[in-house]
Amino acid sequence: MAVDTLSGAMIAIKNAEMVGKKVCEIRASKLIGNVLKVLKNHGYIKSFEFVKENVGGKFVVELTGNINDCGAIRPRFSSKVTEYEFYERRFLPARGFGILVVSTTRGIMSQKEAIELGLGGVLLAYVY
Repeated sequence: MAVDTLSGAMIAIKNAEMVGKKVCEIRASKLIGNVLKVLKNHGYIKSFEFVKENVGGKFVVELTGNINDCGAIRPRFSSKVTEYEFYERRFLPARGFGILVVSTTRGIMSQKEAIELGLGGVLLAYVY
C-alpha cells in the first residue's frame, strides 16, 4: 500500500509521459482529483475520468504530452504569498514556466491564482 498517494500519482503521470503513452491510470482520492482539475485547467492534461471499482476507484487520465517534469513536494511546506517566488525558483526551471499546486483555504489551485487572490497555502506539487 502506498504511503503518499499524491506522490505515486505524479510519478505515474511522469513515467507515462516519458514513454509517450496517451492514457494513464491512477488510484483515486479526493486530493488527486483536485490536483488533476488544476492540471487540466492549465492545459497539462486533456481530461480525466473516475472509474469505480469493487473496493475503491481509479482515475483514467488522458495525457497531452505537455509535461516535462512533475512531482509531489515533500515535506509539504507552508507558504505565504510573498514566499511563492522563492519556491518557484526552487522547483521550477525558469520564471513563468510551470506551476506550483497549492492547497489554500479556498481550495486547491495554482500559485498564480493564489497570488491573484492574496492567499498563502501549503505546497502540494509542481509541474512544468
